[in-house]
Amino acid sequence: MSLNRRDFMKHALVGGALAGLGGLGVPASQAAFTNLKSDKKLKILILGGTAFLGPHTVKYALSRGHEITLFNRGRTNPHLFPDLEKIKGDRSEGHQALAGRDWDVVIDNSGYVPRVVGDSAKLLKGHCRQYIFISSISVYSEFKTIGIDEDSPVGTIEDETTEQITGVTYGPLKALCEQAAEKAMPGDVCNIRPGLIVGPMDRSDRFTYWPVRVKRGGEVLAPGDGKTKVQMIDVRDLAEFIIRCAERNTTGVYNADSPAGEMTMGEMLEKCRRVSASDARFTWADAEFLAEQEVAPWSDMPVWMPDDDDYAGFGQVSSRRALKKGLTCRPITETIRDTLDWWDGQPEERTAKLRSGLDPEREAEVLKVWHAGG
Repeated sequence: MSLNRRDFMKHALVGGALAGLGGLGVPASQAAFTNLKSDKKLKILILGGTAFLGPHTVKYALSRGHEITLFNRGRTNPHLFPDLEKIKGDRSEGHQALAGRDWDVVIDNSGYVPRVVGDSAKLLKGHCRQYIFISSISVYSEFKTIGIDEDSPVGTIEDETTEQITGVTYGPLKALCEQAAEKAMPGDVCNIRPGLIVGPMDRSDRFTYWPVRVKRGGEVLAPGDGKTKVQMIDVRDLAEFIIRCAERNTTGVYNADSPAGEMTMGEMLEKCRRVSASDARFTWADAEFLAEQEVAPWSDMPVWMPDDDDYAGFGQVSSRRALKKGLTCRPITETIRDTLDWWDGQPEERTAKLRSGLDPEREAEVLKVWHAGG
């Protein structure tokens, strides 16, 4: 069971990626920071910028008074930001359209292949003072250790030239992308490794499933015993951290996630119930039973991974370094509420079926087996 789940987890992370220090509250200093214009207006180039993280990053940067240029293929949400400068191009085929231009900061949130990221950084070296690469906690070689930090070993692959993104290659390729950027612009790179990114505009529904399902009410199949530690980062908190790193010229490597060990699966679901004021009641099913019923962690039961030997540290990755550098995390209740508000405003064809989690019929089947004694 352990090996199969590990292999599944690698593939699940790839699928999702491609589609105050004291707690989860927001310090007063964050509100003050958010409401002020930056002391210095920056010229920022964003490689991507129109999917999930991108629009939130653009919106926050504009609120701080910065000048934004987008470079992408023009295929995803081309209607967004009509007043911004947009440079059309496919970075996998080259960056000629960017040659000779100068920016203060480059934010790369669409890099998955080391060759491409390296080419971007090489071209822009001398034309920007800082390169911010959005990586992933998937870079780490294992999650057995509680408190994994930025100095923990990253995954490797035998063929470092491969450009095929799979469950096996995704994490190591992201690590190699970080290294490619640093090699091209030594000392001027900020590598940010987010955990599970959640909130409005999420196309994966990896978190959205729970607020929506709990709001529907009734008996809810829940994984484990409710005590498993979970982590996530609101997309808006990540966007704000990225721009803070730009404004402060922050370099180095940072895990961007909610504080380790501060929330359990049970607490998260209870807050979903409170926010939605539903009559949901949770039936907690252990990992062994769920595996027998072929209910997979992370995809069928989003956010959750059994805290066994292989994933004991999965929900307890250290983000202390980022928190010290200005990462702030809003209350999870705010993320739940805003996610529900966004979901309720989506067209019917989008809300007809969640992209993660169990559909109602399958959930009912599994609950029936549980109550029958497995």
